[in-house]
Amino acid sequence: MPALQNATDTPLLRSDADGVVTLTLNRPQQFNPLSEAMLDALQRELDALSCDDEVRCVVLAGAGKVFCAGHDLREMRSQPRLGYYQDLFARCSRVMQGIQTLPVPVIARVHGIATAAGCQLVASCDLAIAAETTRFAVSGINVGLFCSTPAVALSRNVSPKRAFDMLVTARFIDAATAADWGLINETVPEAELDEAVARKTAEILSKSPVAVRYGKAMFYRQRQMALNDAYAYAGDVMARNMMEEDACEGIDAFFEKRPARWKR
Repeated sequence: MPALQNATDTPLLRSDADGVVTLTLNRPQQFNPLSEAMLDALQRELDALSCDDEVRCVVLAGAGKVFCAGHDLREMRSQPRLGYYQDLFARCSRVMQGIQTLPVPVIARVHGIATAAGCQLVASCDLAIAAETTRFAVSGINVGLFCSTPAVALSRNVSPKRAFDMLVTARFIDAATAADWGLINETVPEAELDEAVARKTAEILSKSPVAVRYGKAMFYRQRQMALNDAYAYAGDVMARNMMEEDACEGIDAFFEKRPARWKR
């Protein structure tokens, strides 16, 4: 991963390099739980990133041996109030949705394990690359808690029967299975994980930033529409995209057989 700046005892670390922002969950001794502090830190960063036109791509990673083991159960158990739990899961849901409403692609860099809300975090990212040794589960059922909010993201990545199997049995799946089922994009040896993430970010950085922003917003919105409405909406977005300087430059560059010069 890129060198982290101000790597102090904070729940979330940020590093910036050439338009790529890496956010690293930084509670390695606790397996990077999505505690109140972690959720607040993620929300602050997502809010800031959504307004930053210099950012082209975001990488979400975990410090230490694992990516993320889900919610902080000890913190949750210490405050047994319905209102507290409703607020906590609402805050977590805002973070997950904030990842998808962020204008630029978010890539999960996954290793070790991603369980419960940690698996939800992977499923909420636009792209995910995992080490071959990574394991995934939505294991709340083991402690009497069905992973209801993780089920929302999981069931939008894998088939309903596969998602429900994971949710009701708490079974672990390996990285190869996660890739086959559509939860992640690819697996690589752990020693090559940073290189694989760098390749993916480089691919994204080589494309028109305007087109990528149009595309990400369109992609998630059209999925919620009926087919006819989706085509009408996508056609309007594509027409507006065509009016952008980058589309004219890209088409001209194609015909002139030269690299395009994208507008930042």
